[in-house]
Amino acid sequence: MSPKNLNDLRKEIDGIDSRIVELISRRGSVSREIGKIKQTKKQPVYSPDRESQVYARVAKNNTGPLADASMEAIYREIMSACISLERPMTVAYLGPELTFTHQASLKKFGSSVRYLSCDSIPGVFREVEKDNVDYGVVPIENSTEGAVNYTLDMFVDSPLIICSEIYYPIRHSLLGKRSSMRSIKRIYSNPQVFGQCRGWIEKNLPGARLRDAASTSRGAEIAARHVDSACIASELAAKKYGLKVIARAIEDSATNVTRFLVVGKQMSKVSGDDKTSIVFSVKDRPGVLHDMLSSFKANGINLTKIESRPSKEKLWKYYFFIDMEGHRETPKLKKTLKEMEKKCHFLKILGSYPKGK
Repeated sequence: MSPKNLNDLRKEIDGIDSRIVELISRRGSVSREIGKIKQTKKQPVYSPDRESQVYARVAKNNTGPLADASMEAIYREIMSACISLERPMTVAYLGPELTFTHQASLKKFGSSVRYLSCDSIPGVFREVEKDNVDYGVVPIENSTEGAVNYTLDMFVDSPLIICSEIYYPIRHSLLGKRSSMRSIKRIYSNPQVFGQCRGWIEKNLPGARLRDAASTSRGAEIAARHVDSACIASELAAKKYGLKVIARAIEDSATNVTRFLVVGKQMSKVSGDDKTSIVFSVKDRPGVLHDMLSSFKANGINLTKIESRPSKEKLWKYYFFIDMEGHRETPKLKKTLKEMEKKCHFLKILGSYPKGK
């Protein structure tokens, strides 16, 4: 048999595409029926546990040549479109447009849902609490700079819970009106970003003044108005604000990753690979924190993070934030949390949700 020529291969692709479109359309019809059932039962349109299981199954069935990440990106948009068929959904994020929080939101929910930009982390929480949006996306920690304290503080009093998490690699670029660094006198960006690029700035622009901006996008907007200024932001911001990329990948760590949380009002069901977050405070006595943590060890619970924050209510009183492996509905985690409740002055389960990748 002679090898296929270009036209033969293109005809084969056309046939495959026809079948793919037919199957996606059928998936959309089924999704619409699911939406009707969810509406009757008053269930949320977005199911983080189901999403996690779909991605896991796609990766398991993927035999190549496309990478798992490519397949996940394709399915993200398919699921985003199908969610919009079930019911229009809106997601609030820490804006403005093209911040890393916005990009992380797009990575999680795709381009078929609606997005609302908020100018602060409390603003995101308020929009979800008032039912103006379905979910919110906020940063919680960076691998270089640590926790985002504004977000931690919000969880103490807010009724919202964590529904899902997103890990997003951060790549910073120096942007400006001119392509040279010689004329740069000021650099605008978010304070956390300066921390992530501190070494590069000290080496390459030690004389430049660092000016805090509410976000990387806001920094880009300001820098676009001054020829002697620059900003640190994403390359997407360069396109939007008409800036030139002066230097790429200026973050000090090659593994610079920010973790974002999806906040909402309903707990995710067990997915099989989950994480639970809590916040608690204890009475001030010797060894009390050791007593609290001993419950985790005794019940074989692996802790992935512990963070403390001043309570702002009483001097030297702290809240402790803990992430652990497992879902709150699993037997050993249920047992552990019950034991903790007896020892705590205050304990709040912030959510159980599928682990991010």
